Amino acid sequence: MNQALALIIEDSDLLAEYFAQVLQAAGYKTIIAEDGRFAQQKLQELIPDIVLLDLNLPFVSGELLLAQIRNDARLSKTRVLIASADGTHARQLGDQADLVLQKPIDYHQLRILSTKLHPDYKPTTGSLHQA
Repeated sequence: MNQALALIIEDSDLLAEYFAQVLQAAGYKTIIAEDGRFAQQKLQELIPDIVLLDLNLPFVSGELLLAQIRNDARLSKTRVLIASADGTHARQLGDQADLVLQKPIDYHQLRILSTKLHPDYKPTTGSLHQA
């Protein structure tokens, strides 16, 4: 079985590394795209299980990337988590995303959410912490 893949599309080096640590703790291999053009390239090469997407990116906006992901049949099973400081804009795109998270994002909450989105996740029956 292949390790699940997370593509982190975030232009802040500090946040990208933070998100990578969280997603790695949840069992994902991570790749970071620091701008929209590089993200487009990676999305042509890869089929990530999850995309953590900032909306305000250099060169190509996160909103355009989200539309491209949703219009690409290869990526139909890819889960998209919008991570943005602009809560209003992010919520407007919420119907196209699997989750909308407003920055700052808590480490433990993101780890739990991303674990539950992991392709190998098996919920425990009777757990009080199921989503």
